[in-house]
Amino acid sequence: MIQRVTGFSRVLGCDVGKDEIVVFDTASKRIVRLANRPDRLAAFAASLDANCLAVCEATGGYELALLSALLEAGVPAHRADARKVKAFIRSFGTLGKTDAIDARALARYATERGRELPIWRAREETRLKLQAFVLARRDLVADRLAYQNRRDAPGAEPLRPHYDSLLGEFEARIEALDAQIQALSESCAPISGAVKALTSAVKGFGLKTAVALIALLPELGTTTHKRIASLAGLAPHPVQSGAADRYRFVRGGRPEVKRTLFMAALSARKHNPTLKAFYERLVANGKKPIVAIVAVMRKLVTYANAILKAEFAAAT
Repeated sequence: MIQRVTGFSRVLGCDVGKDEIVVFDTASKRIVRLANRPDRLAAFAASLDANCLAVCEATGGYELALLSALLEAGVPAHRADARKVKAFIRSFGTLGKTDAIDARALARYATERGRELPIWRAREETRLKLQAFVLARRDLVADRLAYQNRRDAPGAEPLRPHYDSLLGEFEARIEALDAQIQALSESCAPISGAVKALTSAVKGFGLKTAVALIALLPELGTTTHKRIASLAGLAPHPVQSGAADRYRFVRGGRPEVKRTLFMAALSARKHNPTLKAFYERLVANGKKPIVAIVAVMRKLVTYANAILKAEFAAAT
């Protein structure tokens, strides 16, 4: 169950940089600058109490030292979506951009949004490693495809031995990562059980797809089907004005999850009898094939959420 922000009398807006964190305190109305070092952040967190809420943006991992220090000190924290915070700042007509402005805006954002914001929880170390391996594999696969296209392009004949050598290196590294991913997923009982539950229950989910979803969408099995579809970027948004009611579009979410589900949906459309019939019915009713594929993707992620929810309930 997700714990929500509620009842805090003091909010700290923390604008995180690689070397420095700028903090605005709603109690004192003052700006404090901290070195982004574990020892300095631990001392800062220890000076706070549990009635204080700290808010920061996701900044490519530079916020993790702060969040870890706050968690260790028992101080609640929220990691905000940077796009939502930027839209919040623009809604006031603010054109300036400084660390102090952002820190104040983060504090105001948390104060006004209140109960809508979830408290940050640290992920298990194994899941973090698994996520890093899955993302590294994704990057290698993308690079391999790019070099395959360059090798096969007109005029590339003189460079083909060079490209072939690079592609061989990519293949070796991808295979090594596959072995590490499999070993890591098998070493953790909860992850291993979740992978087994997904691959055995849903045709269209292979080992790589199941592991990628568990690594990239850790909320699976812990939330509602609507929220999991939104997190995956598969919630349809209406486009309606007056008499016009256009196609609903999916947007936002986690692009790497969406890519994983797209490939799984292509497989399920052919090999999963239930989803094949669902896809064909949508197309027969006039839906565009891509719209039907997105609907299959949404079905897959909601199936996965329901399966893991039942798995977690059985384990407890």
